[in-house]
Amino acid sequence: MRNLILAFVITINLPNFAQAQKDTLYVYGPGGPLAPIEESAKIFGSENNIIVKVTAGPESKWIAEAKLKADLIYGGAEYMLTSFAMAHPGLVDESSRTELYKRGAAILVRPGNPKNIRSIKDLPKNGIHILDVNGAGQLGLWEDVAGKKNVIEGIQKNIKQSFANTALGIAGWKSDSSFDAWINYESWHYRLKDITQLVKVPNSINVYRGTPIAITTITKHKEWSSKFIDFMKTKEGHTIFKKWGWK
Repeated sequence: MRNLILAFVITINLPNFAQAQKDTLYVYGPGGPLAPIEESAKIFGSENNIIVKVTAGPESKWIAEAKLKADLIYGGAEYMLTSFAMAHPGLVDESSRTELYKRGAAILVRPGNPKNIRSIKDLPKNGIHILDVNGAGQLGLWEDVAGKKNVIEGIQKNIKQSFANTALGIAGWKSDSSFDAWINYESWHYRLKDITQLVKVPNSINVYRGTPIAITTITKHKEWSSKFIDFMKTKEGHTIFKKWGWK
């Protein structure tokens, strides 16, 4: 009799246990757009009783896992997602590809701006040491901006060191205080407020990159993935992105 009662209790509680289990969306991409996408994920997940796990950083750190369970892939620029799709044929559902919001370039300097850098024209001056990220979402970014003021040569001469990705660039900025400036996305200042000060680049000479996202072909949650993209495209989602430096 005791065993029968126990079996009955377990049986009637199974539906409740199942309801307690949450689905999980797995989202992967570079570190640049992590802050707004992760904040959006927390709000969307809470409102819809679903877990949205965002994994960000250099592709080499997450691609093996993403090939097994990614629901969504995003890029730090349109060309980044295109390059990803070319490198991993068949993984990205191109028909689902959506542009979220754009972000512009800015000059990041040391807190207090000790070298008094006010514009792109100050960067070719003697004694200015520039950090460069020659890869990831920043590929060609500084040159596109500098070309509009004809200071490509001067800035190139002042580049002290180039890094392959933003993570390495941040490590370099933290470890070497002789770097005075970094032409980067404005959005990175909001992630690095304690070690950077923002010098804005005027709209007339600024350069913008997109933030694309797409559903994968291996997703088991296509409807939820689409709804998460839709959420980020709402007014609420846009407000989150603007908070982190997007237009």
